[in-house]
Amino acid sequence: MDQGPRERAGDTVVVTGLGRVVNGPVASDASAAPRTVCDPLPYLEVKKNRKFMGIQDDLAVVTAGLALASAGLGAARPGEAAGLYLAVGYIPFEQEEIEALLAGSVEAGQFSMARFSTTGIRAVKPLITFRCLPNMPAFHISSNFDVQGPYFVTYPGPGQFYLALEAACTALRRAEIEYALVGGVADQQNFLVRHHFSRLDSTSKAPPLADAAGCLVLETEPHALRRDARVRARLETLELSYEPADPREVARRTREEFTGCAAEPWDLGPASLPATLDRAASESREGPLRLRHELQAADGMRGESEWVLP
Repeated sequence: MDQGPRERAGDTVVVTGLGRVVNGPVASDASAAPRTVCDPLPYLEVKKNRKFMGIQDDLAVVTAGLALASAGLGAARPGEAAGLYLAVGYIPFEQEEIEALLAGSVEAGQFSMARFSTTGIRAVKPLITFRCLPNMPAFHISSNFDVQGPYFVTYPGPGQFYLALEAACTALRRAEIEYALVGGVADQQNFLVRHHFSRLDSTSKAPPLADAAGCLVLETEPHALRRDARVRARLETLELSYEPADPREVARRTREEFTGCAAEPWDLGPASLPATLDRAASESREGPLRLRHELQAADGMRGESEWVLP
């Protein structure tokens, strides 16, 4: 761990690294053929692990690599000095695998548990389960970038990203870690995820879904100054609350608003805030930018944060 002065509870948390990948919507009648949104191979310590990775894993690894590089930590092996705080979107599954499972589980036009547990389940490729688990993006980040400190994985929307952000800030101010990777990732062009959102409200005018990931490298300001890191944004305020939703009511849609910066025209899920911060930091401007984010998530989470980009 860093041997400098211990950080204090009131220390400002700053962003020293950012990364994002956003893949816009495809046609609703698009083929079920496998999609490729980014290439994680340059970041993989063990190239054979690529076979275990789904789209959300690809997105998470690439954005973490971009964020670490922009923080000047591309070659670092932080070990226990770094923690990982990740919000992962709705669980995806491949359409061809579901169709094979269904075909093998039907007998005389009816679902058969006996066939499901024998013929049906054997029709599914065993590795598919590794590509769907919400904790797998965290594993791949940890394994490839040597992030061995505390970790926090939550699911599935932008309100949960605020929980990850709050946990990271707490750990930094307690000097439990020196760096925090805080990210959001979602494979949303997946047929199963699209089906889920269509059931919520088929007539909704909500923005179309996109595959997206965003990652921030956070430090306390004293720590960033000690290593002469470039400060890309300061977290000025962070507020989080919860308003329980009645599941018997019509499902609520997430509402969010950015002030100071235009947001993407698509639904980025839990990647919305970190991806927008990265976009704002990469655009040319005159003078500092104050960016405010207000969120009312469908799961009842409310989040507000304000960031100053120098």
